[in-house]
Amino acid sequence: MKYSHEIISHFSHPQHKLKFEYTEIPFKCDGCKEVGIGSKYKCSTCDYDLHMHCAIPTASIIHPFYTKCSFQFMARPPGHAARYCNACQKDVSGFVYHCNSCGFDLHPCCAKLPMMLDDGEVKLYLYRKVSSACHKCGRKGRSWSYRSTCKKYNLHVACVKEMLVETWHDLYFGGGIKKKNYGNYDYYGEKDVKCDGKSGINNNNCRKLETRIPSLKGTLQNHHKKSKGKVKKCCEMAGLALQFVISAVLGDPTSLIAGVVGSMMSK
Repeated sequence: MKYSHEIISHFSHPQHKLKFEYTEIPFKCDGCKEVGIGSKYKCSTCDYDLHMHCAIPTASIIHPFYTKCSFQFMARPPGHAARYCNACQKDVSGFVYHCNSCGFDLHPCCAKLPMMLDDGEVKLYLYRKVSSACHKCGRKGRSWSYRSTCKKYNLHVACVKEMLVETWHDLYFGGGIKKKNYGNYDYYGEKDVKCDGKSGINNNNCRKLETRIPSLKGTLQNHHKKSKGKVKKCCEMAGLALQFVISAVLGDPTSLIAGVVGSMMSK
């Protein structure tokens, strides 16, 4: 695969080159079939989008959680049986890292999840398994988790994925808000909305089409019954943590994208 910083050729879309873009509007990756935001490679002619990790994959990786496994990048999951990602427990239907010897699978963005996220307030570390309950579902185990150093905040990667699937159902399962560009108009389902063609950043009219991401406020209030101040502080801190976890799951774990995610979360 030949690529430069701005423009690449990709085996999955040989008819056109893909150009690097930045977007604050969620998109569905045509490689792994998962949703992304932020940095991507795009063919504007065909409305073909790829996560950074899908556009420039590593041929073979060894993950810290599976040191005896060698994961190979594949354009599609092997075999005919349904497969799921060992990180988030969600279906694998496109690009995947697969270990032939153990049969494990990882979505490209899950395979590249940072082992540590730092939101400036809380440091979150990625664990294969943790003994504490998830702030979202209240259960233990289940999937990989991000947990803070103080161990007060724990979020399953699977729960974050579920939040996104529920919120952006049309993006995941086809239809609704998949963007098509016609001149200076972006087409979302059955609505035309004019966007800022000069800057490339969508204006407020386009932002109205974004589905809000739910916060953890209601869930966290069930964890604290005594002090209102404690509830507020915990919700604020966990909200910051959630922003960074969501940005990581979407393939762009940067402060900029975490801020965009934060603006999309319901208060």
